[in-house]
Amino acid sequence: MSDQAEHLRSLVAKSRHEPHEKDTRVIIITSGKGGVGKSNFTLNYALGLAKHGKQVVILDADVGFANIDVLMGIKPQKTLADLIQKRATLDEILETGPHDIKLIAGGSGFQELIDIQPEQCDYLLEQLGALQGVADYVLIDTGAGLNAQMLQLILASDDVYVVLTPEPTAITDAYALIKMVVNREPNTRLQLVINRAQSMAEGKETAEKVRLVAERFLGVELSTFCVLLDDPNVTKSVRRQKPFLLAYPHGLASRCIEDVVQAQVKGERTRKRSNKGMKQFLHRMVRLFQ
Repeated sequence: MSDQAEHLRSLVAKSRHEPHEKDTRVIIITSGKGGVGKSNFTLNYALGLAKHGKQVVILDADVGFANIDVLMGIKPQKTLADLIQKRATLDEILETGPHDIKLIAGGSGFQELIDIQPEQCDYLLEQLGALQGVADYVLIDTGAGLNAQMLQLILASDDVYVVLTPEPTAITDAYALIKMVVNREPNTRLQLVINRAQSMAEGKETAEKVRLVAERFLGVELSTFCVLLDDPNVTKSVRRQKPFLLAYPHGLASRCIEDVVQAQVKGERTRKRSNKGMKQFLHRMVRLFQ
């Protein structure tokens, strides 16, 4: 196992010196519990970025409950598992959605990482490494809750968006997840996404509750990435298997997505370049096999 890890470290280190045109940013989107709209946010946030000219890749890492393909109305022919088993290339597993967003369906891929072989690792890292400098954003939609593998992915990312609703159970579970991450790495950049708020005031109040508790008991400062208002059009769009940003572009939720994406893209001009990106993400993946 140590020889395998050393070989993988050398492979990733080599990629660090290769020039790239883009600053690829890896963002984990997670939640403390299911049913808070995490995947729906991920998909529509990706679309919002794509509408502003950004190349976005979604990696659906929600093992067992992956549903972004369903929300997009597509049926992936190949998944991350096919990449790990060397049955396909990255290009072959990438599904194309609206506005040219790309999807990598996780399938059983993350479970297969546990027993991955050295030659499979080489191939996986080489293929995923091709996203560096090509994609502007890689959004990783994780399962609800936290396990050892998901924790490694979270610690490897540039940003972590924690999705929750104003419901007490969602707040409690989100705080529990934040606590586990902060106890492992206090400097993790965590941001809150408040979904299904009845008003902006309620959304901000929810975020403030979590922020104050985290500051008092964990000693960390959390920021709010965005508040999404409750919108009946979201449920309608799920039934239609069409993202709400496209199905109901003037709806409350769509306007919230548009506002936050526009502000984010505008702020990129002054944002520091990522010191992690796809390269560091792959480096953290290597550590899974030590």
